[in-house]
Amino acid sequence: MRKIFNILFACTISLAFVACSDDEPKQPSIFANDLSADSTAFDKWLRTNYSDPYNIRIIYRYQDYETDQTYNVIPAKMENVKALAKMMKHIWIDAYGEVVGQDFIKSYSPRIFQYIGSAEYRSDGAMVLGTAEGGLKITLFRVNAMDIDNIYIDSISPFPNSAAVPIDMNYWFFHTMHHEFLHILQQTRSYPTEFNTVSAGKYHANDWINVKDEEAPLEGFVTGYASGEAREDMAEIYSTYVTHTPEAWEKILKAGEKGGDTSGRDAIEKKLSIIKSYLKESWGFELDDLRKVVLRRSHEVLQMDLKTLD
Repeated sequence: MRKIFNILFACTISLAFVACSDDEPKQPSIFANDLSADSTAFDKWLRTNYSDPYNIRIIYRYQDYETDQTYNVIPAKMENVKALAKMMKHIWIDAYGEVVGQDFIKSYSPRIFQYIGSAEYRSDGAMVLGTAEGGLKITLFRVNAMDIDNIYIDSISPFPNSAAVPIDMNYWFFHTMHHEFLHILQQTRSYPTEFNTVSAGKYHANDWINVKDEEAPLEGFVTGYASGEAREDMAEIYSTYVTHTPEAWEKILKAGEKGGDTSGRDAIEKKLSIIKSYLKESWGFELDDLRKVVLRRSHEVLQMDLKTLD
């Protein structure tokens, strides 16, 4: 990025003598040169749909200081940014608003969402799907991998193919958003410590990346990532449950059985029961109600015009 900025600067200085290009940008810049709230039609749409009602800011222009400098990432494409913002509002914000009420989102939603075009890759080979920072900011990656002409949302496969094309929006985005939001709820109101004891001694703190999703249920986890620690285990159960059909969830539970041994299934069901009680008692909503709304809205997205602002 430093080289690009230097080239642009040199080009600007030389304008007194020669034009660098006669072509004007056809779309708003992906770089944060103009941060005014209403600089484009899309910014006005964001203000109407995110900022004014929920005090949520969407960072879609590339800003170095907002990214983790440990990783090399790229900006998100504008057309994908607009599509994701529309889908996110319909499936995520409006879903919680329908089930729990708009005041819930106004009170507990993260204040910043950041869209990044590429993924972050850790030194152990793990791909970072999203991050949540102190309950204030959620970052979503791989925005450029979306195919807005072929939106695919898989809520029926319990062990989705992460390499499938077009990419599964459920796996890469919606699951991640619910996962990270559960972390925010955890940080705001403590969850029962009983949850931590159900799979105590079975977590793979250092090698969870080697636990395959389809094998994880035998150990009592819904995904390999869930086997890393209790906090992530809870977020994975929550996000997997709410974004998948009852039939898909039952397949996960079945994968937790082997012969007459149902210990994996039993552990998952016990942890789910704790989560449901936590949400009902601490947050006032039923997880099953949220799942019904999320699944319905996921189907509705397939009929949406994602290329225009409305």
